[in-house]
Amino acid sequence: MKNPPPGWPRISSAVFYDDPARAIDWLVDAFGFVIRIKVEGDGGRIEHSELEFGEGLIMVGGAGPSGREDRPVHASPKSVGGMNTQSLCIHVDDADAHCAYARTKGAKILIEPKTEDYGEEYFANRSYLAEDPEGHQWWFMQRVRG
Repeated sequence: MKNPPPGWPRISSAVFYDDPARAIDWLVDAFGFVIRIKVEGDGGRIEHSELEFGEGLIMVGGAGPSGREDRPVHASPKSVGGMNTQSLCIHVDDADAHCAYARTKGAKILIEPKTEDYGEEYFANRSYLAEDPEGHQWWFMQRVRG
């Protein structure tokens, strides 16, 4: 397997929002993402974006038809009754502190921080589940053993 392009992780994901510009600002402020690139088009429309969290990367784009035949229609959970088809997992240094901060920025905490222990031969994580303003679900996880 060849290495990915310089500066890119082996895998990344795209997340779609009804208001991607607002979502980018919120993800930076509430969860600690860093904008690597944000390309704006007419009227501030987000043409492309890359947000980093440590060595991880997501792209944030607009929901709805792309206007291109080679791209499917994307939806935000907000626009489809809250349904999610993915939830992203991000490793943090301190799940409790991250949760407390995200809560102050308006994140809806669906599952409070708790430790899941999978046994001595495996690992233990402390994690919580948060929902952003458009309904995307985000797991934040801290490895506590293993």
